[in-house]
Amino acid sequence: MDLNEAEQPVPPAGGGARRGGSGVPGGRRKQRVSMADVAKLAGVSSQTVSRVSNGHTGVISSTREQVLAAMRELGYRPNSAARALRYGQFHTIGVILFSLASTGNSRTVEAIATHAAAEGYAITLIPIDVATQDNVLGAFTRMGELAVDAVIVIMEIHLLDTSTVQLPPGVHVVVVDSDAGDRYSVVDTDQADGARKAVRHLLELGHRTVWHVTGPGTSYAGQRRTQAWRAELEAAGRPVPAPLHGDWSAESGYAAGVALAREPECTAVFASNDQMALGLLRAFHEQGRSVPADVSVVGFDDTPDAAFFIPPLTTVHQDFAEVGRRCVEGVLRQIRTRDDSRPGTDLVPARLVVRDSTAPPRSSPGRG
Repeated sequence: MDLNEAEQPVPPAGGGARRGGSGVPGGRRKQRVSMADVAKLAGVSSQTVSRVSNGHTGVISSTREQVLAAMRELGYRPNSAARALRYGQFHTIGVILFSLASTGNSRTVEAIATHAAAEGYAITLIPIDVATQDNVLGAFTRMGELAVDAVIVIMEIHLLDTSTVQLPPGVHVVVVDSDAGDRYSVVDTDQADGARKAVRHLLELGHRTVWHVTGPGTSYAGQRRTQAWRAELEAAGRPVPAPLHGDWSAESGYAAGVALAREPECTAVFASNDQMALGLLRAFHEQGRSVPADVSVVGFDDTPDAAFFIPPLTTVHQDFAEVGRRCVEGVLRQIRTRDDSRPGTDLVPARLVVRDSTAPPRSSPGRG
């Protein structure tokens, strides 16, 4: 039997299709469709059917349509597992991640799924609750059992930068959001440049300095944004206020906003994501600090809702679709060349989107 033969229901010989089957009480177990059945009905060889089912070129269009019509009539479906055993590919990409709650992760997964589907690949998702060496290795073991061709690891937390977690050798892998380009193929938004653009924008408006609400201390992206905020202020010779610590949530941004509203010197704030910026906007409103007349606010991510905040939010745009595309492109390149992951970091540019939440401070020329 050809490895691509699929055992699927076929109408009994000598009559029409019976209703029922093994899943219906009183029904008969149906016979199974083989590649030979399709070949016989289409009037071609089993090899031609195999070539059509595997998407090979070199089959003339009329013959291909004849074979596909026979497949539809008989209800034949190519056996993907058998095909994988024969050709060594499952057309599935595994995705391991530590959280689906964050905007960046969920939108990156969506982009990976979209671009994988366009290339004829499905994705298998395995979330990890607690980021430990054992859990990461356990996820790779599960991926092996589920038969995937490659793995994309979305490291929302700053983990691969330590010696505690090592990915299994010989695995086709691309890592997202991690400072591990010396060991793995990494794709990420240019977090540092995005943060620098946010701070520079506020300084160029005339603000003396920029306050900052950080992301979680375990987040690589949050750390990079905070480091860039500090470096940009220091390079401009400006005071560096003590950062306020957030956790990506609007609630933590609100708490930071209540505290900052009591700081008369605070005229500009850079929040590490849009959700925390949303919390800042509400806190400033409730505390009688007008945005942007009294204080300017910049976020990060450019979520779809950011343009509808009150006021519309100035923010740093992350191109999650491009990150997802480059991840899929990276693992497919490894699969097709049968080459392991090559170390290096591929940065996707970030851009500042200026809206109505930023303006020169009141003391600047031209402001009353």
